[in-house]
Amino acid sequence: MSRICVEVRVRGIVQGVGFRPFCHKAAQELNLCGFVRNSSDGAELALEGAPGDIRAFIDRLRDHPPAAAVVESVETVHCALRNYQDFSIARSLTLPLRDTLISPDLCLCADCRREMNDPGDRRYRYPFINCTNCGPRFTIIRDVPYDRPFTSMAGFPMCPACEKEYNDISDRRYHAQPVSCPDCGPRLLFYDGSGRLTAQSRSASGSGDPLGPAIRLLEEGGILAVKGLGGIHLSCRAGDADAVRRLRHRKQRDARPFALMCRDLAAIRRLAEVTPQEEALLTGPQHPIVLLRRKDPEALSDVTDNAYLGIMLPYTPLHELLLSDGPDTLVMTSANLSDRPILCDNEAALRELSGIADGFLLNDREIAERCDDSVCFVENGRSVPVRRSRGYAPFPLSLSEPVPSVLAFGAEQKASFCFSRGRHVFPSQHIGDLKNAETLAFYEERIAHYEQLFDFRPEVLVCDLHPDYLSTETAGRLAAARGLPLHRVQHHHAHLVSALADAGLPGPAQGIIWDGTGLGTDGTVWGGEFLTGDASGFERRASLRPFLLPGGDAAVREIFRVGISLLADVGIDAAPFYDPETVHRIKALRALPFAAPVTTSMGRLFDGAASLLGLCRAAGYEGQGAVLLEYAAERALDASFGGDAALCQELLPAYPFSLIQAGPEEARGTLPSGRLLIDERPAVRALCEDILRGVPAGHCALRFHLMVSEAAAAVCFRLYSAGAPKTVVLSGGCFQNRLLLKFLPEKLRRLGLMPVTHRRVPPNDEGISLGQLCIAAAGGLCVE
Repeated sequence: MSRICVEVRVRGIVQGVGFRPFCHKAAQELNLCGFVRNSSDGAELALEGAPGDIRAFIDRLRDHPPAAAVVESVETVHCALRNYQDFSIARSLTLPLRDTLISPDLCLCADCRREMNDPGDRRYRYPFINCTNCGPRFTIIRDVPYDRPFTSMAGFPMCPACEKEYNDISDRRYHAQPVSCPDCGPRLLFYDGSGRLTAQSRSASGSGDPLGPAIRLLEEGGILAVKGLGGIHLSCRAGDADAVRRLRHRKQRDARPFALMCRDLAAIRRLAEVTPQEEALLTGPQHPIVLLRRKDPEALSDVTDNAYLGIMLPYTPLHELLLSDGPDTLVMTSANLSDRPILCDNEAALRELSGIADGFLLNDREIAERCDDSVCFVENGRSVPVRRSRGYAPFPLSLSEPVPSVLAFGAEQKASFCFSRGRHVFPSQHIGDLKNAETLAFYEERIAHYEQLFDFRPEVLVCDLHPDYLSTETAGRLAAARGLPLHRVQHHHAHLVSALADAGLPGPAQGIIWDGTGLGTDGTVWGGEFLTGDASGFERRASLRPFLLPGGDAAVREIFRVGISLLADVGIDAAPFYDPETVHRIKALRALPFAAPVTTSMGRLFDGAASLLGLCRAAGYEGQGAVLLEYAAERALDASFGGDAALCQELLPAYPFSLIQAGPEEARGTLPSGRLLIDERPAVRALCEDILRGVPAGHCALRFHLMVSEAAAAVCFRLYSAGAPKTVVLSGGCFQNRLLLKFLPEKLRRLGLMPVTHRRVPPNDEGISLGQLCIAAAGGLCVE
């Protein structure tokens, strides 16, 4: 029988996922000789054998790889026979160009769970159990290739039993880099509230199992710091209202909802509705936080202020043990002071959480890469990301064609960065808001680490148009230091292109880009925009009518300022809504041009409506007014229409609005004459009339949502009739609002348009960097 030899190059996530053992087993079954080894661009193989057997091997690689692997490409080259006598796993190869794809962390697999719960297994109740199908990856890696010496497991030499498994080709832990056991692996540590070590696993002093005191602390109403894969959480019993309030007070997080971790699906279903699509997300390999509609609107009111609970299942063996032995539902919130990065270092946690945590369940394995939990929700049967982090980062997005090497710096809120290499774009994990030195340091450290890890050398830098963003300042410093070109991209143009790239569409398209703040090319604050364009450029075709924002950024927090400003624009007496002294002060600010900037922000209009309805006068977290407005509307939708959005749109009239051409008064000196505007003033008048007549707030909030949806659809149809594209992308933070996603896409489809929403990157500012990158790669320009 004739024999041939081929060299094979595989790109994708093929390290740390059992790929080499898979190849070894397949080669033995097909009587092939040669080798497989990790390389800095994925994996390399040499195969020698019958042509049909080699074809079968390649087909198996492409079509049926290991469950945790992602094979992006397989390249083969014929070569001379080398007379291999067997198939082996060779020493990893390091190349100058690092083209490897690094696996995200993987949740606990069924096999490891079974072993962990088996009293006869040597890893019984071992909180760091893992194999090639699960466990830490991205959060322990310091360098590539993905081999133990380049991870934070380097300091844990394998015992003979683990080393035997590691070298046994038939074992599930063959070449699993984090493999360990109670005899040789990381230790679990418990510290009391004063920072004193009182229990540790594998302790010569016999100080006992650290899980015991940790669970007792939770059951007694204490707050526990728990070290996970990508950082440390603060935890308490979700049903203990006193403990939750105490956690809020200590963490200085008075209003923002907390995430929960539930023991299993049964525990989740006691609290929330779960659709099949939501169950698939909850139980998938990423195990993100999923925003689920709570069953009892009054339950867990100390945990959330809206219709949804953010819930995840345990994704590490430690979490499983904690919840199986202790309470079935725990608050799990990032261990940090508000607006700072999640803590991941033991010493820092003991120091900075003193006075916040009553106890600490830590371990002695270093977290090399901090990574917050990912967040998503399901609407219209599809997943919408809110935060793309653990379980997803650093896996790249694929583009339709190669692009230059670009580093994009993102925005300021929900900061992220991303870089391109060939057809791949690598978004960073969640960074946070760039509002303090700690978050900025984390942001700049991650950029440097990604450059080192992926051997990335940018040729072009790109950032937001806003000169005062810390991301813009960082980009400017780096451009000057390296002598690289720096492009500045308008915020909402980046949103438009982010949505196109997310959907794999080249454009052009219309874009409904609604958010809180973004610097426009005219120097004013945009946020209720209708654009047309693609990566090469854009045109601002319409917007919300410009209105004054008394106090500028102060109105983002004190949203009553927006409500008073809207009332002044329609000439309605503010006395029934706000106290006279406050009204006088805000009207005085409106008279000072430098104290009341012009904005077209849809996010601020939502704030104004929430304030007028008395739902929120001062926001305790970003977007709280809009969240509470949506919550009130959803409760009215359920109560009056059984949750049927189509029936609601058929029977309930939206508040009135007008589409007008910008004149001198409406433009406020910022818009070209004739620009199409949504005039919200008729809606504000009608809203105030309803409030004064005693119409329930939820009913008013629902009519408001219908109004903005109908207005947006009307604008897009008018633009389409004038030659704009049929495709309409929806991007910006406002499109985390589920009612908008229920109402608006359907209205667009009825008009013959094609709505497109985000599916791979968030619609909020975390997705900005992707749009920036694609614009810079295309040499795009801003066209007003």
